Amino acid sequence: MNWNVPNILTMLRIALIPVFVGIFYIPHNLFALGLEPTHTLNVAAASVFALAAFTDWLDGYWARKFNQTSNFGAFLDPVADKLMVTAALIVLVEFQRVGAIVSLIIIGREIAISALREWMAGLGKSQSVGVAMIGKVKTAAQMLAILLLLYYDSFNLGALGSFNTKLVGQVLIVLAAFLTLLSMAYYLKAAWPTIKKSIN
Repeated sequence: MNWNVPNILTMLRIALIPVFVGIFYIPHNLFALGLEPTHTLNVAAASVFALAAFTDWLDGYWARKFNQTSNFGAFLDPVADKLMVTAALIVLVEFQRVGAIVSLIIIGREIAISALREWMAGLGKSQSVGVAMIGKVKTAAQMLAILLLLYYDSFNLGALGSFNTKLVGQVLIVLAAFLTLLSMAYYLKAAWPTIKKSIN
């Protein structure tokens, strides 16, 4: 393995997954008097997830800017992303912050498109199912929604009133699920000529 900065950041992202998941299972009786356990855990989990999401952007930026791309990094980066999103959605379902159907749509799409890309790459046609703009928009909505739903507490914006993270997060995760289906249809359409040839 090439231990360059992008790959180290990707490994860090994977290492942060059990951290933000495990935070929710810290016993409340360990907290000092006067400290709100649920709010504190929400803040901690959201902060770790935000750090993990930042490393996702940073490793890609670093790899492109300093030409530190590698085959291992190209394999590991999407795996880390999918593990992070899947772990977060499972936790959010358990704590009833996200519906199971929405989570199944998002996770199922990730598995299906990953398999499609691997198959297309084996045929030397990976470019036809490369990341499209709709996929990037879906990812942005999805990551922001997960972050808000991990935080899950409204916060005061002063004269602007309070920001309802629950409502905004739930709207965004439904939007992300819709974009997930659209992007899956887009990639399947792009791959359809190859799929059709294989079927025939």
